[in-house]
Amino acid sequence: MKLHLVTIGKPKLAYAQLGWEDYLKRLNRFHQVRVTHLADKWANDSDKIIATTGTAHLVALVIDGPQLSSHELAAFLEKTALEGRELCFIIGGPDGLPQAVIEKAQTKLSFSKLTFPHDLAMVILLESLYRASSITAGTPYHH
Repeated sequence: MKLHLVTIGKPKLAYAQLGWEDYLKRLNRFHQVRVTHLADKWANDSDKIIATTGTAHLVALVIDGPQLSSHELAAFLEKTALEGRELCFIIGGPDGLPQAVIEKAQTKLSFSKLTFPHDLAMVILLESLYRASSITAGTPYHH
């Protein structure tokens, strides 16, 4: 499956950079992953963000979206893979995504009702995708 991860900004803190690199490497074992880190100056530019996503199935990470368990995320990835198009996860800046991007997204998801630092949210996305992919593949990581 082709995954496209779009973030506003890059992980800046050392722990987040290491976590991002580690889980991205792991995730690439299961999927063809490409990453677009948009500069912070584009955080509120809906047109720029949407243009970056192309024709992918858009998943907006939002605070008030539905939450999925790891098994539910695995099922979502499997179901969406059947569409035959790229799946794009979008993480906005520290203030979230512009409303127009949220409205364009076919799917909205939330990690938690808790608020996480922006850098940590990026690592959580990769770890969650890796965990879901390991469930589907039947590898022991999830246990």
